[in-house]
Amino acid sequence: MSQTYGKTRWKRFAVVMVPSIAATAAIGVSLAQGALAASFNVSGQQFKVGAGHLEGNGFAQYGSLDVEKAGVPHPVAVSSFRNATINNLCQSVVLDAPLIGKVSLNINAGGDPKNPVEAKNLFIDLDDLNADATFTNINIGVATGSITKGDVNAADRAAAQKLGFGDKFENSFAQEADKAVLDGVQQTAWATSAGTFKLSGLHLAVKKGVSECF
Repeated sequence: MSQTYGKTRWKRFAVVMVPSIAATAAIGVSLAQGALAASFNVSGQQFKVGAGHLEGNGFAQYGSLDVEKAGVPHPVAVSSFRNATINNLCQSVVLDAPLIGKVSLNINAGGDPKNPVEAKNLFIDLDDLNADATFTNINIGVATGSITKGDVNAADRAAAQKLGFGDKFENSFAQEADKAVLDGVQQTAWATSAGTFKLSGLHLAVKKGVSECF
């Protein structure tokens, strides 16, 4: 880790967030038992997201859980950006189709450097991330409830409060930065949500066999 003019550079950045197990596990159990409805249930299928360059302002990362409709919980690190631009975005998911076998759904966008993908209020629920990253004015170890540079998903916060684990969630480990720049992004995610998501040069393709972003 090197400190230069308020910036921290991490080579091949990996997820350093460790979710607050006591709080998120309890939330997951209650969700699985139907005690609380999540904003949406994730599928049982992860997907891969790659990007040549991601630049975002208002960055935060904290621990949470995504839950399948059947009640299976998955611990995740939620990366949030108030505003982000993405070049060479690639998203892929491989499914098992009856009578066909493996089928890949691929989405590409932002291939033109002058017209990147644009997102506002972006939340990515992931469990693996690799990239070359530079953070500006980063705070590591801040409490989730004390995040000011970025945002916490309202659904995560409401779930913790309703189940009586609000204090534990708000005091769980998090990090934040004024700005995050990531190159060579490779991440495996369970869900992505955004207030707006502008996909310039969108191309969607369905292919037989396995065809992934990385």
